[in-house]
Amino acid sequence: MGMPEDSLAQLHIEIGECRRCDRLVAWREVIATERRAAFRDDQYWGRPVTGFGDPQASVLITGLAPGAHGANRTGRAFTGDRSGDWLFAALKRTGYANQAESVSLGDGLMLSGAYISIAVRCAPPANRPTRDERDRCLPFLGRELALLPNVKVIVALGAFAFEAIWQALRDSGIALPNKRPVFGHGVAIQTPRAVILCSYHPSQQNTFTKKLTEPMLDNVFVSARELAKTTDSVIE
Repeated sequence: MGMPEDSLAQLHIEIGECRRCDRLVAWREVIATERRAAFRDDQYWGRPVTGFGDPQASVLITGLAPGAHGANRTGRAFTGDRSGDWLFAALKRTGYANQAESVSLGDGLMLSGAYISIAVRCAPPANRPTRDERDRCLPFLGRELALLPNVKVIVALGAFAFEAIWQALRDSGIALPNKRPVFGHGVAIQTPRAVILCSYHPSQQNTFTKKLTEPMLDNVFVSARELAKTTDSVIE
């Protein structure tokens, strides 16, 4: 009997059971126990966070890692923190989400044409995973890409996500230049698999300082939609 065919459901199970990184496992579970005062009555997720969205998506959005009191609390990427407030408001304005709020699992949020993932699946101390932790997580991102065959544009939210996407594509056998292009907001890079479209991360640091504004973020997703219409991706 042959090996069973991979699926997003199977991938989600494997991500949810992952304990590869001792430091991250310890941190996510400590945070889930100690909790922030504002969420002391919440039951924290405290486990790895999977991707979610439209399985037929033409756009894959990739961030850094779960927020300690955001996705590590709610169990869904970009859900329950300020970064998510910015992201989903932009996705609603640009037609990818049915609502502008993402506060908890089961809140009715649905994505159309987009799928959201993260480079590292567990909340890291100081929001800074190590390179080794990133690399142990990258096979999940590579499998996700293989299981989302209609993706033509990958939006990288931040330089860390961009580097992770580049490495995941290379690890998957996609032919890429030896020198990785320089990250910059609005930079679009054609690869044999998909266009990588770079954006500043909607972190509080970037939004409070106006490094990233609402029109800038909206423009990224408008561009992603246009690129998805005109790009031919090749899955190898």
